[in-house]
Amino acid sequence: MNTALGGRVATVAELLSYPVKGCAGVSTPTAVLTPAGLAHDRSFMVTDEEGVFRTQRRHPQMAVIRPEVSDDGERLTLGAPGTDPVGIDVDASGPPRQVELFGKSFRGVDQGDGVAGWLSDFLGAPSRLVRVPVDHDRVTDGRIPGTSGYADSCAVHVLSRSSLDLLNRRLGENGAPPLPMDRFRPNVVVDGWDAPHTEDRAHRIAVADVELGYAKLAVRCAVTTVDQGAGAKAGPEPLRTLAGYRRAAAGGVAFGTKYAVLSPGELAVGDEVRVVSWGESEL
Repeated sequence: MNTALGGRVATVAELLSYPVKGCAGVSTPTAVLTPAGLAHDRSFMVTDEEGVFRTQRRHPQMAVIRPEVSDDGERLTLGAPGTDPVGIDVDASGPPRQVELFGKSFRGVDQGDGVAGWLSDFLGAPSRLVRVPVDHDRVTDGRIPGTSGYADSCAVHVLSRSSLDLLNRRLGENGAPPLPMDRFRPNVVVDGWDAPHTEDRAHRIAVADVELGYAKLAVRCAVTTVDQGAGAKAGPEPLRTLAGYRRAAAGGVAFGTKYAVLSPGELAVGDEVRVVSWGESEL
């Protein structure tokens, strides 16, 4: 089935990866989808000196750090307003160190003192940069388990334009300005699902030769209150408005859906998004 509730044919409107967790996204017209998500997505993570991950919740200025990764993944450059960029040759196989993400222990390959110094100066706090090790074997949660790099949970976050359109209408009713899609940091933006939150019920999706399986709803946090262009907190929206109509049964508010990768392959903006199977919303 290619449409939702008799609507238009759905297509991929945007593809975004976030090479460094918590930093700016990279929009691309085409992307390789690996079992862990879009190529290079959340392959790197900023930590404190003890290995605990840094986040926009405490360091909103991370949003304006713009990463660039070479196609082969062997070169990373970070840039930010008011600073000279820093570039490194990526170390993917050095000795790993323990890192912590949401209280869970993982491993990361430290990327050296040069980029650590750059990040420490920009964030105003001692920081290190680590990369997912080659033998990273994380298993993610949700209805369909999968794997991912340093994403909060699952490999792929899908959000539709119609869901954002509805939120922006409700924000307007509450006297708040509309918000851009980047507040929610999706990987795949879908256009053509006329009914908002169709992604809640699209439990198996096919795009070109790629297939995604529903894992869980995306429960939102305070990062959605950070202006991604300014790198500054701008709350309390959208959480206040979402709380009025998108409360999740397990707590918090849900907006968008997380998926596991069932079949990796290549994606492109404009590709048709086909719903292979539907299910009930867990909201």
